[in-house]
Amino acid sequence: MSAHGVIYAEEDFLQLSGLQHFAFCRRQWALIHIEQQWKENLRTVEGDLFHRRAHDEQARERRGDFLILRGLSVVSPSLGISGKCDVVEFHADPKGVPLHGEEGLWLPFPVEYKRGRPKAHQADELQLCAQAMCLEEMLCCIVLEGALFYGETRRRAAVCFTPELRQQVCAMVEEMHQLYRRGHTPNVKPTKGCGACSLKDLCLPALMKRRDVATYLRQAMEGEP
Repeated sequence: MSAHGVIYAEEDFLQLSGLQHFAFCRRQWALIHIEQQWKENLRTVEGDLFHRRAHDEQARERRGDFLILRGLSVVSPSLGISGKCDVVEFHADPKGVPLHGEEGLWLPFPVEYKRGRPKAHQADELQLCAQAMCLEEMLCCIVLEGALFYGETRRRAAVCFTPELRQQVCAMVEEMHQLYRRGHTPNVKPTKGCGACSLKDLCLPALMKRRDVATYLRQAMEGEP
C-alpha cells in the first residue's frame, strides 16, 4: 500500500515513466502529463528509437538459467502507477516465484535502456526502482537490484534498490498524485538542464526566472535585458 494505505483505482493510475520526468523537473512532468504538451527534439527522437529496439514485445529469449522478456507491462495499485519495462531478465533461483509456462522458480531483474550516459541526478535510478516495486507487488517477491544500460557507454550500471531509494519513489509518486488531482503545474526552477529540455520553448524558463510579470513588462518596455 501507499504511505497513506491507499489502493488506487485503475483510472487514477499515473504513467510510471513520468517519474523520471518528475525527478528531473516537476514542471516538465506537469507540462507533459497534466497539460498534455510535448515537443520532440533530437534527444527525445533518439531516445524513442533506442527504446523501440528494446521493446520488441514478441521477443522472448531463453539463455540457460535466465529468461528475457521485453516490453513487459507492470502495475502497482498501491503506488497508483503503470507502465512497461524495457527488459526484465528472470534468473532461475530457488528463492524465486513460478512463471506461467516455465518450469522452476525465477527472480526478476529489470533492465532499463537509456540513450545517453549516467547522470548526476537519480531520475533513472528512481524509474528503475519503481519498476522493481511494481514487479514485487505483481509477483509477490523481492527484487533487490536491477541495471541501467546506457547507449553512449554501452555498459550496464548496477542499481541496488535500497530502502532510501524506495522511500524516494513513494514520496515522489505521492506528490505526483497530489499535483495531478489539483491539475497544478509548478513554477519552474531554472537549471543548467533547461537548455537541453525539449519543452524549453513552452516552459519559457527565462521568462519564469523574472521576479514577477510586472517587472518583466516594465523591463521589456524600457528595453532592459
